[in-house]
Amino acid sequence: MSALLSRTATLEATLNMNGQRLKELSSTLTEQTETNKSQQVEINNTKQRLAEYAANNAALLDKLNTQKEDMLAMQKTAHLQFEKLAQQIFEEKSGKFTEANKNNIEALLKPLNENIDNFKKKVEETYDKESKQRFSLEKEVQNLIENTQKISQEANNLASALKGQAKKQGDWGETILERILELSGLEKNREYFIQENLKDEHGQNQRPDIIVRLPDDRNIIIDSKVSLNAYLRYSEADSKEQQDIFIASHLQAINQHIDQLSAKKYEELTSSLDFVIMFIPVEPAYILAVQADPDLWAYAYTRRILLISPTNLIAVLKIVADLWKREMQSKNAVEIATEGAKLYDKFIGFVATIEDVGKHLSRSQDAYLQAVSQLKDGRGNLISRVQKLKKLGVKSTKRLPTSMLTADIDDEDETGILPEAEVPED
Repeated sequence: MSALLSRTATLEATLNMNGQRLKELSSTLTEQTETNKSQQVEINNTKQRLAEYAANNAALLDKLNTQKEDMLAMQKTAHLQFEKLAQQIFEEKSGKFTEANKNNIEALLKPLNENIDNFKKKVEETYDKESKQRFSLEKEVQNLIENTQKISQEANNLASALKGQAKKQGDWGETILERILELSGLEKNREYFIQENLKDEHGQNQRPDIIVRLPDDRNIIIDSKVSLNAYLRYSEADSKEQQDIFIASHLQAINQHIDQLSAKKYEELTSSLDFVIMFIPVEPAYILAVQADPDLWAYAYTRRILLISPTNLIAVLKIVADLWKREMQSKNAVEIATEGAKLYDKFIGFVATIEDVGKHLSRSQDAYLQAVSQLKDGRGNLISRVQKLKKLGVKSTKRLPTSMLTADIDDEDETGILPEAEVPED
């Protein structure tokens, strides 16, 4: 029983303690409830402010995006305007430069075209002249042969009058020779010279009848002092025995003159060919000699003497005249080729200069675009810095062209806008 009482007493004590504890907890709950109410009010107010901030922030972000788009559009427009302006300036400068180049090119090409026309005309004239000379050569030779035949006939008549007069025969032979030279087309004292004085190895004067100049500074020496007395007597002889005697005398006179002419060695006194021409002015006298002695021509040649008749001499001199004509044509051709080479070199230099001008134009355009880019493009460019100076109060009476204006858009946020906050859930 006492144990039960003791147990009861213990339970009452515990109940009293729990009652006291309950009162304390109840008081604490009441205070916590009041605190929670106060915090809930504060949370609601904070949510309301956050909602307002979020709305303002969204509006400002929309405005910022719109401003960025407007700025980008302005920059793009300014860039296009600048490119258009740069292209316009370049086209204007290029047009002026092209016009100036056109005038310069016309000034350079005009004499070039004139030189080419003159070159073409000169070549055509040269070949036309050469063709005419070729066509007329046969006719001229025929005329010369006819004239020679007349001269030979006259020579026969004159020889009869000069019979036995050696000096007159020699002068007459020189006259016939000079006449043939004139008919050949050669010019006296230019292509041939009469009795030009030469010095032998002993210092003695030698005077060949004729010296004919060749284009290569070589000479042909012609002698005409052959005696024709025996031939004239042969022509008058009535019997075969007398003719044979005079033929032998005629051959003797020719051989004697061959030896005398060979001994003079005219070919060693000047820049001559290796032989001297011995001219027999009467064609029948020449034919009679070579027919009577078939070895006569070969004998003379071994003595460096070339026997020749009027007909053969005409052909030789005509060849010499033709050589001179070809020499003059060759000189003209060389001059034409030289002028053509100079003209070609001048033209090549002009083309190289034009290419160099084009390269400089291209480099100038690239440098111009690079300079303008440095002026207005990129962060911190010169134009934006000048604009900031203007905004800071720098006074100026002048304004930048609209096409050159630009605006920097920094990546940094300089608007003071708060980032959008997360709203906590209840």
